[in-house]
Amino acid sequence: MSTAPEVRAVERQGLDVIAESDRKGRPSGLFWPWFAANISVLGLSYGSFVLGFGISFWQATIVSVSGVAFSFLLCGIVATAGKRGSAPTMVLSRAAFGVRGNRLPSFLSWILTVGWETSLAALAVLATSTVFREVGWDDGVVTKLVALVVVAALVIGAGVAGFDVIMRLQTWITVVTGVLTVVYVVLAVPSIDLGAVAALPSGSAQNVVGALVLVMTGFGLGWVNAAADYSRYLPRSSSTGGVVWWTTFGGALAPAILVVVGILLAGSSKDLSDAIGADPIGALTTVLPVWFLIPFALVAVLGLVGGAVLDIYSSGLALLSAGIRIPRPVAAGVDGVVMIAGAVYVVFFAKDFISPFQAFLVTLGVPIAAWCGVFVADVLLRRREYAEDELDDRRGRYGDVRWGAIALVVVGTGLGWGLVTNTYGVPSWLGWQGYLLEPFGLGGRDGAWAYANLGVLVALVVGFLGTLVSSRAAVRRQELA
Repeated sequence: MSTAPEVRAVERQGLDVIAESDRKGRPSGLFWPWFAANISVLGLSYGSFVLGFGISFWQATIVSVSGVAFSFLLCGIVATAGKRGSAPTMVLSRAAFGVRGNRLPSFLSWILTVGWETSLAALAVLATSTVFREVGWDDGVVTKLVALVVVAALVIGAGVAGFDVIMRLQTWITVVTGVLTVVYVVLAVPSIDLGAVAALPSGSAQNVVGALVLVMTGFGLGWVNAAADYSRYLPRSSSTGGVVWWTTFGGALAPAILVVVGILLAGSSKDLSDAIGADPIGALTTVLPVWFLIPFALVAVLGLVGGAVLDIYSSGLALLSAGIRIPRPVAAGVDGVVMIAGAVYVVFFAKDFISPFQAFLVTLGVPIAAWCGVFVADVLLRRREYAEDELDDRRGRYGDVRWGAIALVVVGTGLGWGLVTNTYGVPSWLGWQGYLLEPFGLGGRDGAWAYANLGVLVALVVGFLGTLVSSRAAVRRQELA
């Protein structure tokens, strides 16, 4: 990716197929955007989230590393479609769902990515406010508003500019945040109490599964719907294995390490673990010397901005895929307005961060997991390149609406929502979830399986196996057309 002949001030590509003359770079270039988007110190806070399921250090470590690695492997598989089809993820999804049938998963993708960019922007503002308070400066409304303006300008500006600017921005973010994050970890090590960590009691199988699902939805499953948006610029001759490896490795490397360090920190101090629920980034400052607070603010904000930038770029593409006919830069701007409104709510009106955040992850994680299962299976079934000129032709080989794929998402979502619960009861209107826990003999909404979030895994399996069984012949017909 680093061999681009020129940098466009604003990318004009929307849902267009990337021309051969614009395809450039090597699979190794995928490391930079994926690493930069996931080097955020938010990964440290997941240590507290995982231990919140009442599991031991070793259970939490195994769950975290395996959940991060597997979920980003799914991203790696999806990314191969970008190299083979030269189009954004949610355009390539039309091969499985049909040209207009794909508007449903495109809309879901848009909600997910806008939700993520909103969460990351809100966290950047909260972290800035906390650092200001710790160094004795004003951390009130004005500080938060200024921080929100700066964060929004960076995120929206990069999202509007597009691919070339994002790739270069992510390279710099990777270097700066990588170095400062290492410094943070070194400074935080003295706060680790190995005795307290070792004394953490083991949890049940249900608790382990719940923690695994949380990690998967918080990391790789939050990116699957955007995983081909960057690989689409690679030459067709690029190694498929290289695309899978560099996407998986780039995305998983930092979170796998950071979550384990976060487990050690949260396991050492219950006060720190509790504080993370209200302010996941700012709470991490309590283990730092005062002189590192400003560098910490820099690494925190840059890391979160790195993730939000990728989200706003992909959310704009998802909005276009859903049938909204506006230029790509305008779509990114529209999503930026929604992001700002959501961040204002989280920063100024929500009682805490973790409650709505986990409800968001699990609730949207179910339909996205079902879509992911369908799309990954569809990619694995294909042996030839996509017929790019027919991806927007309702009368072409991919058809208008493929009801089988839509049915798998609907059934997977219906089963999935029936097997998850809104852990913190916020927002209260999600209390209807978990309606299948009692009929399936899993103890109801208060039973042992209530917080295992089995629904995400069930939705993934339904989409994947259902597509393998039902779509093999259809894929072959498409490739022979």
